[in-house]
Amino acid sequence: MSLPAITPYPMPAPEELPANKVDWPLDPRRAALLIHDMQDYFLAPFTPGKPPLTELLTHIIALRQACARHAVPVVYSAQPGGQSPDQRGLLQDFWGDGIPDDPYSTRVTPALTPTENDIRLTKWRYSAFVRTDLADQLAAAGRDQLIISGIYAHIGCLTTACDAFMRDIQPFLIADAVADFTPAHHTDALTYAAQRCATVTTTHSVLTQFAQRPVDRS
Repeated sequence: MSLPAITPYPMPAPEELPANKVDWPLDPRRAALLIHDMQDYFLAPFTPGKPPLTELLTHIIALRQACARHAVPVVYSAQPGGQSPDQRGLLQDFWGDGIPDDPYSTRVTPALTPTENDIRLTKWRYSAFVRTDLADQLAAAGRDQLIISGIYAHIGCLTTACDAFMRDIQPFLIADAVADFTPAHHTDALTYAAQRCATVTTTHSVLTQFAQRPVDRS
């Protein structure tokens, strides 16, 4: 089962975002950034040089740079290639064999290559919390807010946001730093998150809130 080709579409504008039920203030002293499944295998269906891919990469890079300035932990999730049917479980029924076992497919796209200081998770299910130590890593770092970026909005990003919510970790789903198969899927993810489990916001809003805090000089 191959991933569907993704027709270019514009990122949602701020005025198009759903109304949030909560108004959590984002604090870089409490937050961590999740860069979710930004592997070349999952990016291949997008058209290079076209939205939403162009904005997706630009905005995640900006978020990562802001996190570096404010000593905010950055977490990468990435799925392993060549999983056995036992490892994939029910994912096999919906998505087939998954990522091939080759370096190109499994790597995080070069524009977002993790640094030696970043946390790397081997991801097995939709939620980045399942079968990983993400919750323990956040607790150890004293972080109870999770900024979520990456792909795909209505699958892993949304499921991770729901999982964070159920663990009393405040999720922030970044509307223009996630992308999806279609604009309808993208919108559905944002609407569900805003109404049920997260604050939906923009890259600009995150950068503005970070800028209001002193830069970590340690």
